[in-house]
Amino acid sequence: MHRFFVPPADLAGATVTLRGEPLHHLAVVLRLGAGAEVLLLDGQGQVCRCRIERLDRRTAEATVLERWVEREGVLPLRLLQGVPKGERMELVLQKGTELGIGSFTPVLTSRSIGRIDAAREEKRQLRWQRIISEAARQSRRPLLPRLDPSLPLADALAATSETLRLILWEGESRPLAAVLPAPAPASVALLVGPEGGFSPEEAALAQDHGFVAVGLGPRILRSETAGFAVAAILGHRYGDLGSAGADKEKTG
Repeated sequence: MHRFFVPPADLAGATVTLRGEPLHHLAVVLRLGAGAEVLLLDGQGQVCRCRIERLDRRTAEATVLERWVEREGVLPLRLLQGVPKGERMELVLQKGTELGIGSFTPVLTSRSIGRIDAAREEKRQLRWQRIISEAARQSRRPLLPRLDPSLPLADALAATSETLRLILWEGESRPLAAVLPAPAPASVALLVGPEGGFSPEEAALAQDHGFVAVGLGPRILRSETAGFAVAAILGHRYGDLGSAGADKEKTG
């Protein structure tokens, strides 16, 4: 059954008015009609099975037939990603969402791309949010990862509160496996640099904020690949990679 994320307020009642990207996809891409059933999600765990009552290119209405809550068994993982060049950040967001990352913080470092003006930043954030939403829909995640605004490194570090904090840095030879605790940590923050990595001063600043510097062995991974590798390791060790999937709790 086709799945779509909608604003949480839209699922508050017995009927749903569809708009924006879900409406376009249903009417133009899938060309569904009245009577078709879809799953609508609020991105916070609530899932509604709905029947389309009316649908055209301008408007659509659906009736809620059943609703429930799904919980993910993922480890709460926040990726603080040094913004890479070009469209590589889009790949980070897409694949990171598929791998179960719960929140993304784009980080501006001394080796990141240059700053952009507020208007372009707003457009970029909207595009990034659409990529996350589509990846979550495609990978059947009930929760929509959070996307933070782009932050300078010092501000991102100051706002970090996760219990286990890791920084991937080629200047550190301690292996990742050596610092992972036996019981699952309550939450993890992973800091990954852009092309060229972090400067020694930035790595030292991160460690001053409680980040443990680790490496991934003899190979140096690309900026957009490193976060995937760690997310997969943590997801297999502590999360739901290889498990039965999300838990389902009926609510009506």
